[in-house]
Amino acid sequence: MTLPERPQIPTIDVREAAVAAGAAGAVGAEGAFVASPGASSPGDASPGGASAGGAGAPLLVDVRERNEFIEVRAPGAVLYPTSSFLLRFEELPRDRPLHVICNSGSRSAAVTAWLLRNGWTDVLNVAGGMSAWVRAGLETRRGPLAPGEGDLT
Repeated sequence: MTLPERPQIPTIDVREAAVAAGAAGAVGAEGAFVASPGASSPGDASPGGASAGGAGAPLLVDVRERNEFIEVRAPGAVLYPTSSFLLRFEELPRDRPLHVICNSGSRSAAVTAWLLRNGWTDVLNVAGGMSAWVRAGLETRRGPLAPGEGDLT
């Protein structure tokens, strides 16, 4: 007996996701943010990913819980915790790419697969999650949320 093949979850590298989200900078040796060409500075990203470039730009969807999001997050990410995802998923746009991220890539893989099975067509799992994002030295925000930060606008 052979088992059915596990479906492949489409993924995107954290660096590619950061470029798409407009957060492709890195932290320099002295701890200062260094923007990559075309990236915004840490203060430039607006809530809900507006700095990512409008209606057709990829939307970074963070499915971790609120306390994890407050601890460390990618600028411009929208927060859709897995624990309440099924109550809010219909708010997510179908007319732009979604890049789904969690801490390590497991929860986001499940959410990516669920969205693809339920009518979304352009959804990618961010490989390695926020752990990989931080290890790559990509721009992050930490601490209390600014008004509207994490909201879909």
